[in-house]
Amino acid sequence: MTAEGREPFRAPDARDLEALLGIRHFETVLLRMFSEGRLNGTTHTCLGQEYVPVALAPLLAGDFVLSNHRGHGHYLALFRDPAGLLAEIMGRAGAVCSGVGGSQHIRREGFHSTGVQGQSLPLAVGLGLHCKRTGSGRIAAAFTGDGTWGEGAVYEALNMAALWQVPVLVVVEHNGIAQSTPTHLEMAGSLADRAAAFGIDFLEITGHGIPEIRERMAPLVRRVREEHRPAVVQFTTRRLGPHSKGDDTRPRDEVDALWAADWHQELAARLGRPFLELDARIRTEMERVAEEVEARPPAQWTAAGPSDTRMVSS
Repeated sequence: MTAEGREPFRAPDARDLEALLGIRHFETVLLRMFSEGRLNGTTHTCLGQEYVPVALAPLLAGDFVLSNHRGHGHYLALFRDPAGLLAEIMGRAGAVCSGVGGSQHIRREGFHSTGVQGQSLPLAVGLGLHCKRTGSGRIAAAFTGDGTWGEGAVYEALNMAALWQVPVLVVVEHNGIAQSTPTHLEMAGSLADRAAAFGIDFLEITGHGIPEIRERMAPLVRRVREEHRPAVVQFTTRRLGPHSKGDDTRPRDEVDALWAADWHQELAARLGRPFLELDARIRTEMERVAEEVEARPPAQWTAAGPSDTRMVSS
């Protein structure tokens, strides 16, 4: 501890820094390409929240991960595959799901994302029950936002998870805003109280230091895995970008304050030139990925679909 009572700063390792910056620049490239008319449809970036999936990725290796509409970071932290994801969004050759899933609906090797709010929790309970019955040692981790906790399916799933004692971890990226509505205007009470109502373990994490997050999360994930105790973890985080591409209704000064507290700002200030050089290199790499993917031919869909997309293996 420092003299002020704070934990000393601990920098992420090189692999984690590359993952953080890779997600950050993937998302900024996407927003720019949309603004230039080079992409169609919609997208929901995770700017500001990148550290959550990066911190959790090694703890969830080999598990089932259920993502959501704001899920690019979840996918990239696990698979380090920006070209495959961008090809999916653009409908180009090499796409993860042959170009039919787009930005929100991705399936690959135990990973599934969807734009349907709340549906991941019932699916996580089913997968968790499968893990428990087969003794696989795997867990099901469902990523949600705070806005999703207005869905009834969330509470039905929590009830079943607690009753059946299934290995389910619910990760809540609580960024304080549900699309364009501040959370305090649409949510009564707290997530901690809601988890407690079902007798489910709860943990809140407010910092963005990756080593510290892993140390706090490791015992919780172990209990979920070994004791089949469902748990909810709330990451009190920030959404720096718009809900979708350009629909941010928040006051400019509010958004500026969020950017000032961003992990990128802190790491740039603390790590200096090495961080800035890595940042520039990865930004250039993401631009190169975008150019290469955009030049590919359209993706080809077959009746069998992609060959690597089964969620559950026997």
